[in-house]
Formats: sequence, C-alpha cells, structure tokens
Amino acid sequence: MAENTHAVEFRGISKFFGEVAANDNVNLYLDKGVIMSLLGENGSGKTTLMNMLAGIYFPDQGEILINGEPVTIKSPRDAFKYHVGMIHQHFMLVDVFTAAENIILGLDDGGKHDMNEIAKKVSEISAKYGFDIDPNKKIYDMSVSEKQTVEIIKVLYRGADILILDEPTAVLTPQETEKLFKVMRAMRDDGKAIIIITHKLNEVMEISDVVAVLRKGQHIATVRTSETDESKLTEMMVGRKVELNIDRLDVKDARPRLTIAGLTCRDNEGVAKLKNVGFIAYGGEILGIAGIAGSGQKELLETIAGLRHVESGSIIYSPEGRSPEELVGKTPMQIRDAGVSLAFVPEDRLGMGLVGGMGMTGNMMLRSWNRTKGVFVDTKGPKKLAKQIYDFLEVKTPDIDYPVRKLSGGNVQKVLVGREIASSPSVLMSAYAVRGLDINTSYVIYNLMAGQKAKGVAVIFVGEDLDVLLELCDRILVLCDGQVSGIVDARTTTKEEIGLLMTSVGGKEGKSHD
Repeated sequence: MAENTHAVEFRGISKFFGEVAANDNVNLYLDKGVIMSLLGENGSGKTTLMNMLAGIYFPDQGEILINGEPVTIKSPRDAFKYHVGMIHQHFMLVDVFTAAENIILGLDDGGKHDMNEIAKKVSEISAKYGFDIDPNKKIYDMSVSEKQTVEIIKVLYRGADILILDEPTAVLTPQETEKLFKVMRAMRDDGKAIIIITHKLNEVMEISDVVAVLRKGQHIATVRTSETDESKLTEMMVGRKVELNIDRLDVKDARPRLTIAGLTCRDNEGVAKLKNVGFIAYGGEILGIAGIAGSGQKELLETIAGLRHVESGSIIYSPEGRSPEELVGKTPMQIRDAGVSLAFVPEDRLGMGLVGGMGMTGNMMLRSWNRTKGVFVDTKGPKKLAKQIYDFLEVKTPDIDYPVRKLSGGNVQKVLVGREIASSPSVLMSAYAVRGLDINTSYVIYNLMAGQKAKGVAVIFVGEDLDVLLELCDRILVLCDGQVSGIVDARTTTKEEIGLLMTSVGGKEGKSHD
C-alpha cells in the first residue's frame, strides 16, 4: 500500500431510487487523520452516500476504495471487515443491557465472553480518547450523550479506522458537544478518518479540517475549512447567494397573551411529562423553548392546544379587547369556537397537522381560510390560499391538489407552516418548524415568525438549534425533565448558560431522555 493512498475514496458513485438519482457520479476522498464535514441540504444525498460506505445500501454505479484497494461492501458486517463504523442519529442499543454488553452485542468470537476483560478493554479505549463512561452502567440509566458514547466505543471496539457520525450533536447540550469534539480531535490525531454529517455551519467551521459539499446528489466541491466561511458554504449548498439574517425587532408594548400556572400533565402510562410549569407568553415577542429531546417541549404545546388532558394548573388566554378566558378543560374545537386564535404547527406533521390523502387545497379548508388577514392576504378561498403558499414558499409539488403524503418532509412542512400563519393567529405555536427544510426556506420561515411578532402575535417557538434560538427569540424558556429550569434573555444569555439549564432543575441534575 502506497503512503499517499486515501483512507476512503468514492469513484463515480451513483445510486438511484426509481428514477431519482440520490447520488450522481460522486468522486470524493478522505485521508487518514482528517475530519471531514459532509454538508448539503436535505435530499442532497449525504446520508445515502454514507449508507453505501456503511453497507446499508449498495451503489448502482462506481466503486469504493479503502486504503487504495477496491472493496465490495454489501452489509454492515462487510463494512466492519474494512474497519468502517457508522454512528447513526437514532441509537441502536438495548436498554436493559449494560454499556459493555451493548458494545459486544453481535460479535461472533466463537466462545463465551469474559465481561471483566471486555470492561477492561472498554476502559482502555475510553482513557485513550477521553471518553467518560461506566462499562457496567445500564443504558436506561444513561443520558443521551452517554448513549452516544457507547455507540462510538462500539465501533472503535470493532477496530474502526473510518468513522461516520450522522448529525451527532442534534440531541446534545453545548457542553456535551464540546466534549464530543474533543474526543473527535483525539481520534483524528490518532490517525482515524472521520466524516461528520451535519447542517450546523458554526460546528462545521469549528470541528472540520475539510468540507465536502453535495447538491442534488452531486459532489460540488471539497474545500479546506480554513479557506472558506459560512456564506461561501451556503452558496455552494444552495447554488446561489443566501442571506442568513434574521430581522429581530425590539419588543414593544408587550401584553400577556397566555398565562400558564402550575401546569401538570401525564402520559397514558401515568408518567409526569409536565410538572408545575408556569410562564407568560407576551404578544409581540418570540418565546423560545429549549431543552434536551424529550424534556416536555412537545407535551407543552399539545397541552396548550387542548390535545392533552391537564391534571392540574391553568392556561389563561387574554385576547385583545376581551376578558381573559380559561382554556383548561376545553377541546381544540371548543377553543377555536370560543374565538381563541391558536395556530399550532405540531412536531408530527402528517399525524396531527395535515390530512395526507388531501392536496394543498383540501388542507387549507381545515383552517379558517376565509378570515385570512396575515402574510398571505386577500384570499377568498382555499384554492387561492394554496396557490399563494405554493408560490411564496416554493412548494415542490406537481399540483396543489396532489396528495401531501406524497411530498417530501420539507415540502409538507412548508404547507403546514404557511397554512397556520395564514390563519392570522394571535398565538402561534411551532414545534421544529424548519425540520427537513433547506437553509434558504428555513430563514424565510424564521423571518415569517419575526413578521408575526411585529404584528403583535405571541410566538412560541420550539427549536433544536441554539444558535437560531439566540438569534430569533426575545426570551428562551428552558425545560428539563418536564420542569422549567429557567427563563433567560436571548439577547444577553449564552449557549453555555442554556446548556447548564438543559441538564439541571434548581441546581439538581435532571435526567436526559432521547
């Protein structure tokens, strides 16, 4: 093997799903001791390309070389044979097993496992790269970052020299992200070749040595991180210049719209999802909701919208020029009939937000389209509103009556967000409004939210990206284990302060959930 051979190389790789080319003649390589960020909009082919390296898909055209030699990778077992390991966004762990038991799960060594020896080897790997893990701890007792650590050690235990991390920071606090980056640098310095799939440009600039950009399945360019910036990378991803600015106005004449006090609710198994939650959402401000995944964000919005039973507490709605009204005990339809204008963009787009078998026009009819006074003005019918949203948000669909369940996730989200904003709400609640959207449309949505704030709407915005929350919101409420751990000023707080609040309530550690 020549010294200058690449750790991994893609030559002319193409992958088709029906007539759609997920990857189109991709030529790309990565060297040992290098961290590469793989960047691209949703649907650009990033994960498909990495799934071929990991043995989940098989290329229709082209070849993959490992250390200069052509290889055939038809399964994850083949990938491990060539020292390739992928850490997926959704963990593949058995909750009732320990870390060590999960790490050796599936290994065929022809005999019984010596758990003491395995725990020793796990501890050696942890010490070498700076992991902090107890080999004998059960998965169900672990935080999200600990579970991710087990997944990484699992591939290292199997001898991986090429590691693929798919959106590894999506569920981590800033402090946990910094720990992960420290470990990644240690692995790089040990000669590992690392590929990180991410959409967070600030993290791309911080952790990677090189950046490879994919657009519509094609490899556009690979650049040194030190020789580029976020604006140039965005232009490569989208194919044109994109303004990554959110117009945040100062809050003026803020008046209470929702006053939440002592809100407690449980799931069907009796587990408390919200515990004595209280806060005020003001008209003319954007209140961000932050927290580790599973901390109660989804349940909070669903409870306000009347979709969950309230065990105790109150939700007082204070409309302009009318007496305050209690929402607890009302159904979603009763809330709407009472004249309470809540617009709710749920996390489960098709399950709760839209009817999949209907087109855009039909889904517009599910809202009070005839009272529209918002961004999409002068609508006299659902078809006209559908056409306005289609044009304004550039929804990719063959026809406005084409079933929305056949659209991509990002386009489904555009339909839903557009419809809710068009309903002229006085309270607009949104859970992960830009999930699955390209960066250009994401900023259109952010500025639509800012526009609603300027109209005096109380906007409650649940988001995953702390950088966006800090730039978009006026205040940020942090949830930890179903409780409010703090409310901070988005203009003066830091990611580190929010990260601490995400893992503690009243100074006590809260348990993380995935």
